[in-house]
Amino acid sequence: MRRTRVMVALAGAVAAWCAASLAVMAAPAAGAVARAGSWGKAIEVPGLARLSAGHGGTLVAVSCSSPGNCSADGNYTDHLGRHQAFVVNEKNGSWGSATEVPRLAALNTGKDAELMSLSCSSAGNCAAGGFYTNSSPRNRAFVVSEKHGSWRKAMQVPGAAGLSGAEGSSVLDALSCASAGNCAAGGNYSADGDQQAFVVSEKNGSWGKAIEVPGLAALNNGTLAGVNSASCASAGNCAVTGTYDSGAPAAFVVNENNGSWAKAIEVPGEFGVATFSSVSCVSAGNCAAVGFSGSITNDAAFGPLVVNEKNGTWGSAALVTGTTASARNAAASVSCASAGNCEAGGNSAPVIETPYQAFLVREKNGSWGTAFGVPGLAALNVDGNADVASVSCKTARNCAAGGTYRDGNGHQQAFVVSENNGTWSKAIEAPGSAALNTGGSAYITSVSCTSARYCVAAGNYTELSGNGGAFLVSRT
Repeated sequence: MRRTRVMVALAGAVAAWCAASLAVMAAPAAGAVARAGSWGKAIEVPGLARLSAGHGGTLVAVSCSSPGNCSADGNYTDHLGRHQAFVVNEKNGSWGSATEVPRLAALNTGKDAELMSLSCSSAGNCAAGGFYTNSSPRNRAFVVSEKHGSWRKAMQVPGAAGLSGAEGSSVLDALSCASAGNCAAGGNYSADGDQQAFVVSEKNGSWGKAIEVPGLAALNNGTLAGVNSASCASAGNCAVTGTYDSGAPAAFVVNENNGSWAKAIEVPGEFGVATFSSVSCVSAGNCAAVGFSGSITNDAAFGPLVVNEKNGTWGSAALVTGTTASARNAAASVSCASAGNCEAGGNSAPVIETPYQAFLVREKNGSWGTAFGVPGLAALNVDGNADVASVSCKTARNCAAGGTYRDGNGHQQAFVVSENNGTWSKAIEAPGSAALNTGGSAYITSVSCTSARYCVAAGNYTELSGNGGAFLVSRT
């Protein structure tokens, strides 16, 4: 019983119109560039081929807490054709072997499990979540924690069954950890056919009970709501973005303040249908989120959106400057290094008939600048259709991003690009990924940086057999 992330399900009509829209501009003028770290060669996820018995797998996310100390998670098909989930750890610069999420196979009697999110707060202290299916089969939200380098047993999200009932389902979509044992997560559950959104918090290593997003029922006049992204600035101080149905897709944000969840609010200043796919918080009450918005009746109104929270108050969403609103556009990922200093990326096309390109946009001292095309990517993206899937910044103006493009043979390839002291280098094909990508479909799913030099990107590729494979590539 596979499921679709609520952002896609709820905004299905929107996604048909909104995937990208930017008149690609020149990047900011290049200045003196200090030497940045270099990207090494992509490696296959160790142990994944053995774990999947050759059936393949994919990476969902990577999260790094310090240079050389990261975790990644993903999904695979086992020798019996069952969908399972795995985790893999890097310790002191060396990646171990992928392992099945402890106890998940025992829970996953419906033979369909999937990880959706991952967050690490310090070396060896992480949390991940997603869903498994029971024998009914019904989706059940689960979390699994890593403590001092050891992954514990997966467990159903406390309280999720009470929200959904025996005949309903639940999925954990997003998760963020501020410190070891202090995380927040969100997802969706269904009961009586209606899909609602929930949030749940972990405090000092213990997960509380999932609750319906406070105040969302009053907004959600329709039957479809869920969480898309979560970010915690400190223990008990987080933000969650999501989407609900008010007759058309609309976006909400809800804050956790000192361990208590406030009431959800509609994101101020929305234009027509909207969803926010990514949120990043750097301190309590200081966050940024990105997504896309449009009008059901006017294709020209569509465009990527940014919105900021400052000192606990969410401002009005605004279209990304420099983008040309059209039937396709999306800002997909945002990362903030400090309050008012963030970077975001996505994909864009001037009109629906044209291939879409990848863009980046920078916020500096609280002001969002003008979007620009990823430097050097046009030369790689010969066949069109490029996208920034993930951006990560550890310090202001020192970031990395990754995504996908189509080469001259029409093959989908993975790219990475780095920013050093405010200057973005030229995008490059993720080193070594093309050799793995014999099936012609590679892409970056997640990037995580722990310093101005050290970053890791997680990606996937396809083999000639059609099986999927997963790779990791580091910048040091």
